[in-house]
Amino acid sequence: MAGWMPCLVQRRLGESGVEVRLGHELLDDYLRFVGARCRPNSVLAAGFDLKVFFAFVGKEPAAVTTADVLDFIAEQRAPRHGDNVVRLDDREMGLSARTVRRRLATLSGLFGYLSARGLVATSPVPAGLTARPGTRGGATVPLIRTPQTLPRLLSPPEATVLLAALRTARDRAMVEAMLLGGLRRCEVLGLRLGDVQVADRRLFIACGKGGAQRIVPVASRFFTTLADYLRAERAATGDTVFVVLKGPRRGQPLSAAGLDEILRGARSRAGLSRLTCHMLRHTCLTRLREAGMALEAVQAQAGHRSIESTRIYLHLSNGWLAAEYHRAISALEAELTATGQDDVAGRPVGIDLR
Repeated sequence: MAGWMPCLVQRRLGESGVEVRLGHELLDDYLRFVGARCRPNSVLAAGFDLKVFFAFVGKEPAAVTTADVLDFIAEQRAPRHGDNVVRLDDREMGLSARTVRRRLATLSGLFGYLSARGLVATSPVPAGLTARPGTRGGATVPLIRTPQTLPRLLSPPEATVLLAALRTARDRAMVEAMLLGGLRRCEVLGLRLGDVQVADRRLFIACGKGGAQRIVPVASRFFTTLADYLRAERAATGDTVFVVLKGPRRGQPLSAAGLDEILRGARSRAGLSRLTCHMLRHTCLTRLREAGMALEAVQAQAGHRSIESTRIYLHLSNGWLAAEYHRAISALEAELTATGQDDVAGRPVGIDLR
């Protein structure tokens, strides 16, 4: 397929599905495979990652080499706006390490799929680089090191200002689901009327991250706001909880882009410098931990498969860390003081014979 250049085309499928194509038989087959097992956002991200890579290498998938992949990494990490311009968030000049790492994961998935079908002999995407010679066990280091940064949080005054800046009960209910319940954006938008357990003050999350299900408690304030929205604002069509309120799409499920637009408007009116759905979720889970909620309970509320993902809230919970530190350091200081007094008591008395 000489002269082929990827062209990303997407088409909505039903209420929440998406079809992504790049105009190449093998890549489109892989995207169909991804679409059968992943959420629409993951399919779109995979399609865009593949578009960027194959636009850079200008080759057929079977002709891609490891050198092409390494050149692609270097190009992605190159400065985007000159050598003197860095992002304040991570001090990087090129694309973020997380973005490049995600694109490498997409490539690894593609070539793993092609290898399983017998269309390529091996994957050109290396698993990592060999560590120093003589390292025991043939250890490798990752191609891209991603920094361990702490999530941003909203302070209580900022959260209050944000809630006051929201214009409808629908918008307040969605924000409270994330801010008081720790739900993800996709979980909020995926709620159905049958998932709302008003009597128990709980929500059934039918399809969380990775397709996992869970039941989570949420504050009564959310259910009060939700009742106001259902009674006075929501169009009575379908069973999706959060729908569009105005315009030609009135009554249809609200999209992720629609929710993001609502937050951008509220952020501007509230005078906040930054606001995302995940900031609301992080704020909720951090405050729960600070209030004494067990880490395992925070894990269940968040829907984390591994408790390692939840441990970050130990670092964000400044009160918990400070209390643990001062408890331990007090015992250490007491030991040092006692040891110092014993040394003074047992020291021989000097006699001046002059």
